[in-house]
Amino acid sequence: VQLQASGGGLVQPGGSLRLSCAASGGIFSHMGWYRQAPGKQRELVAVISSGGTTNYAESVKGRFTISRDNAKNTVYLQMNSLNPEDTAVYYCYARSGIIEYWGQGTLVTVSS
Repeated sequence: VQLQASGGGLVQPGGSLRLSCAASGGIFSHMGWYRQAPGKQRELVAVISSGGTTNYAESVKGRFTISRDNAKNTVYLQMNSLNPEDTAVYYCYARSGIIEYWGQGTLVTVSS
């Protein structure tokens, strides 16, 4: 299984970014994103099931939108109204049965 994430970068406060993660080598019931800020534990950002059920961290509700293309095994995270507290390494996540897989991480920096 491979998870290939892309789309991170530097953005000003109030700006937007879109992350993508393409998965291969399996069938995944859930896909999503976690993040880890410097000095903090990894935390859930958003997860989506193959049926489209979503779960968001309270801190990103109303600003981030997760979506998924099952045909392409790809998950997206549209991030709007970014603020400096969103600065972190974002990790793509996928679950197949009870096995969890992680991508390599992509850095999102929100700074003026």
